[in-house]
Amino acid sequence: MRTNPVFILLAVSTFFLQSCKTVKTAGGPEKQGMEQAMVKAMQWQEANPIFAKAPTDWTNGAYYTGVVEAHKATKNKAFLDALTSMAARNNWQPYERFYHADDLAITYSYLYLNSLGVPGVNTALTDTIIQQHLYKPHPWRNGIPDKDQRILWWWCDALFMTPPVLTVYANQKNDPKYLDEMHRYYLQTYSLLYNKEQKLFARDVRFLWTGSDTDKKEPNGNPIFWSRGNGWVLGGLALILQDMPKNYKHRAFYETLFKDMAARVKALQPADGLWRTSLLAPEAFPHGEASGSGFFTFALAWGINNGLLNKSDYQPAVQKAWTALAQCQQENGKVGWVQNIGYDPKPADKDSWQNFGTGAFLMAGSEVLKLK
Repeated sequence: MRTNPVFILLAVSTFFLQSCKTVKTAGGPEKQGMEQAMVKAMQWQEANPIFAKAPTDWTNGAYYTGVVEAHKATKNKAFLDALTSMAARNNWQPYERFYHADDLAITYSYLYLNSLGVPGVNTALTDTIIQQHLYKPHPWRNGIPDKDQRILWWWCDALFMTPPVLTVYANQKNDPKYLDEMHRYYLQTYSLLYNKEQKLFARDVRFLWTGSDTDKKEPNGNPIFWSRGNGWVLGGLALILQDMPKNYKHRAFYETLFKDMAARVKALQPADGLWRTSLLAPEAFPHGEASGSGFFTFALAWGINNGLLNKSDYQPAVQKAWTALAQCQQENGKVGWVQNIGYDPKPADKDSWQNFGTGAFLMAGSEVLKLK
């Protein structure tokens, strides 16, 4: 006898909700409890360090971006202490590959500390890797292909890792050429990976949708659009826009892309609040996932708070998403239901975690706290 897939989806969703610990949602006096939940998530992550390659890699870059946003929103010294301790441990270094967007992500935190005038800040190595990233010769710049790199930012995650860094850097250097370089390379990625019909990004060229029988697709026949991949993009767009000058000549492009993606993401939100790892095949892994959902929640809340998204249309989606995200936090502060490192939809469970999942949680909380 064939089992109704809708029944399976509802059953797993119920299990998901029942197996997570409820944490207070935002609103009035409950905001203090929300900030405490964010601090607890950060403290658990600091006590349980994890990274893919090194403490300066993209996973920590994304996590500490969340810590930055949490400090901006709360001014809680616990977040600032975590940032300054990390920077000192890392000797203000980025990771090692100048040509790879991932390896600049950690410098977002260094630039934030620089903006605060924290004693001992040293952005010399940030200066170096940004100059190398944008201008140093590399085979792909000479038209010599390798298995992946046709353009500088050849995978959609890259749009979170480096463009926000360059936007902040342009401001601190008071030099718009860095914004122009960011825009040039952003357009390359947009032109290669953005699906204008679906208003979503393919993760990389392996997942481009042409309608051919050879396209990668979900079992239901739909294109593969990865939740966290699109979360990287939409969350990155919010970071870019919050620091991009209002009068920047290309700002309208980013605002339009942000609003188009936000509308699509809101339309794809499941009833329990958390997006599935496969946006167009939610039944493939019919449970919520915290990292993509965290980035989406951050971006949608930021859009409301900054007047790009209509509050009455989007705030119910944000509140529903935060309520579900808060349920992913365990009593000890750990944020579960995070898909592991990857590049396409895969499962998660209540005990799966990564530092970038904590970062997404902190980013979401930082903007939900500001909702009125």
